[in-house]
Amino acid sequence: MPFKKLHVAIKDKLEDLEITTPTPFQSKSISVIKSGANIFCVAPENSGKTTALILTTMQKLKCEEVGTAPRAIILVGDNEKAKTLNDSFADYTRRTSLRVYLCDEKLHIDMLKSEIFEGADILIATPKIMNKLFLLNGVNTTQLKMLCIDDAGFLNQNTPLTEMMAITQSLTKCQFVIYSEKMHPFLKRFESYFMKHARTIAM
Repeated sequence: MPFKKLHVAIKDKLEDLEITTPTPFQSKSISVIKSGANIFCVAPENSGKTTALILTTMQKLKCEEVGTAPRAIILVGDNEKAKTLNDSFADYTRRTSLRVYLCDEKLHIDMLKSEIFEGADILIATPKIMNKLFLLNGVNTTQLKMLCIDDAGFLNQNTPLTEMMAITQSLTKCQFVIYSEKMHPFLKRFESYFMKHARTIAM
């Protein structure tokens, strides 16, 4: 059972939430994501994708803060989704030292840069704001271990797609995990760019 092989802080939180059994998607995906492979995670709404994203990101970072440079980036479709995901992360990371930072589009880019510089383990942002930060050298990627894209259907629009591709071009030693309700044809094209040797988990 995937939950039994997770960090003790995660298991304690799941116990608090009275979550004892993984969803079929989580049973199939968590161990594969933990392996470090690039993965397309395809499953319908309410199958547990977001929870799997949170748990595996925490697991990857061992539920503890390290240094000041971000070790995980999560891209979402819009600012409201970024806020919602940030709140969801907060529910799970509250008893850990992990620092989750919401790159709120309503804040000035210089404010974001200075606050990220102070130290963050996980960044949650839209491709638009993350690309701006990259262009201004506002994110140190030397320690980055993981980049996840939540509900990747929004990448069928040209602007976020272009911004996301610009971000990934500068990342080499990083695991990529894409979550989506459907295996859109445009997602498969990423295999030629940054999703090298990607595995697909589909429900």
